Parts: sequence; C-alpha cells; structure tokens
Amino acid sequence: MYNKMAIVACIGFLFCTTVTNAQESFFTVSADSSSFRLTLRGASHLASLPLKCIEQEYPNKTSHVAAAEADQVLTPRQLHPAFYGCFDWHSCVHGHWMLVRLLKDFPNLPEARKIRTSISANITAENIATEIKYFDAPLSKNYERTYGWAWLLKLQQELLAWNDPDAKKWSRILQPFCDTVVSLWMGFLPKQTYANRTGVHPNTAFGLVFALEYARATGSRTFEAAIERSAKQLFEKDHAAPANWEPDGTDFLSPSLEEADLMRRVLPKDRFAGWFHQWISSSSLQHLLQLPVVSDRTDLQIVHLDGLSLSRSWCMKGIASELPDSDPMKKTMMRSAIHHLGSSLPHIASGSYGGEHWLASFAVYALSPDGR
Repeated sequence: MYNKMAIVACIGFLFCTTVTNAQESFFTVSADSSSFRLTLRGASHLASLPLKCIEQEYPNKTSHVAAAEADQVLTPRQLHPAFYGCFDWHSCVHGHWMLVRLLKDFPNLPEARKIRTSISANITAENIATEIKYFDAPLSKNYERTYGWAWLLKLQQELLAWNDPDAKKWSRILQPFCDTVVSLWMGFLPKQTYANRTGVHPNTAFGLVFALEYARATGSRTFEAAIERSAKQLFEKDHAAPANWEPDGTDFLSPSLEEADLMRRVLPKDRFAGWFHQWISSSSLQHLLQLPVVSDRTDLQIVHLDGLSLSRSWCMKGIASELPDSDPMKKTMMRSAIHHLGSSLPHIASGSYGGEHWLASFAVYALSPDGR
C-alpha cells in the first residue's frame, strides 16, 4: 500500500525525470498528489497550439465523400468554413472547445483577444449554415459519427455554461448545428445494433458520454433517455472485458475504460460497482495500469498512444470516484490516473504536427473537473 509521502515522491521523481524546468511551471501538483492543476503559463502554452492550427488549412484530412465531379475540387475551407483547420474536422472543433475552456478558466490569458478574434471569424451564421448543409447531404449524414458529433456538443455545452457576451453569441449561432447533430444521433441510436468497441474515433462509449453530458446540461430529456436506453442495451450485460488485448497500435481511447466511464453515468452508484467488477478483473486492471509505449511521436498514428495515456487518466479518475472507499481498485486507479497524466503532459508540444494539432485538448480535458 502506498502512503501519501510515497505517492508524492513518485510524482516528484516522475517530474524530475520527464519534465524540463520550463515545463514544471506549466502545472502544479496538489499536496496529496491527487491532482495536477494548470497554471496561467501552462494555459498560455497549451492555447498557443490550437491558435496555430485552427486557421491552418493544410495539411488536411477531409475524409470527404464526393457525390459528383465538382465535389472533388473543393478545398477544406470551402467544405467546412467554420472548422477547416487543425488537420481534420474534429480536431478543429475540439481545438475551439479547448480555447473556450481556457479562456473561461483564465480570463487574463495573454492570448485572450486573439482567441476571441479567431473564434468569431470561424463561428459565423454564414459559416455554420454551410456546415449544416454539408451534414444534411445524403452521403454526409454519417460524417464524423460519433466522435466529431460528440466534440461539437461538448463545445456548445461549454459555451452555454459561460456568462460571456461572445460565448452567448457563438452558442446562439451554433445551436442550429447542434440541433442537426442531435437529430442525426436520435435517428442513429435505434439502428445501432452493435457497439463500436474500437480505441479510435468511432468508439461508441466515448461519444455517448459527451452526448449524455450535453443532454443533461441542456435539459434534453428525450435525448438523455434515448442515450441511457442505448447504453444499457449495448453494454449492461457485458462482463469479462478483454482488456489484455489493449492497446492497439493506434489507440487513443481504451475500449474497456471508456465503456466503464459511460456506465458509471448510467447505472445507479450501488449497481455500478458490481457491474464494474464483473467487467474489469484485477488482472485486467493490472494490464491497463501499464503505460503505453510511444515509440515515434512524429508518426501520426503512433502518437495516438500519448492520447491514450490522457484518456485513460480521465476514465480511471472518474471510475474511481464512483467506487466505495473500501474498494482496493479505487486507490489503485487514482494513483494510475496521475501516473498516466504525468507521463504524457511533457509531450503535448513535441514539435510534430501529428500530436500538436490535437493532444492539448485531451490534456485540458484530463486536467479539468469534467475529466473525472
């Protein structure tokens, strides 16, 4: 059993061996080593990453399905005038979310004016109307399903919770787009016979977590009930997670932990603990405690594994919060959540666009109260 001083020593050693002196000032560690806290300098550092890319059109992975010859020559910005930067659509969306979150948490951020200017240039009525038209097209109704959908709703949830003139303007413009996505999701849920249990974008559980948070935050009872019904249908009978198969070489999500992170929000607390222990065994958890090895951070797929450490961190923290204090897995997961977070924070800004266009958003979410 680790005591408090041992955990603090472990975290101190981790920082001394993996974080430069400059990076140490980006985050602070609580006295009991139970959490990291972003500093103003750290927030400024992380904000600089999406600020560099939300208006950077290339390189770009559009994943566009051309319906006609004329469709093939459209640029990313023509296709998606609001969210054309940061390499792909979903990364641009969650880059906007991250900037909003940082601006809310750090009103004196040096980049505040630039953030407001950049978001105002992208989230306009005309741009969002074009985005909606794209998602309404017959061949695009499954575009970014459900990862990008989830991040769009997370962005709107953040805006709606902020009493700020710009936020109110942006959320008002964005709402019809979110209504479109909710409608698409409501149409999809009854048809989803099987869950996507992957460690990348189509992961069903990840998307449903953000959708459920949006539904509850906005009082969308019909959407909330549909999500809860789908989650139970897809996951409640699961047992014996094949966690030893994780991770795949390009994972940034843990299928086993994402599912548990969803079910803790759906099941009553007293039922969740029993479900969780049927889902994750002690040996499976020991496997998931092992840090992912990131062999090449310039590789756009391998660098996903840094994101896996961050998403594992927020899942473990959240799952642990729902377990009784007497449960030995609770402390184990809390320690591992900090360990995983600390292992990837130094590599958010690696100098390679493959990680820099998206990892900061995962870091901010893992550091925020939401990532619990």
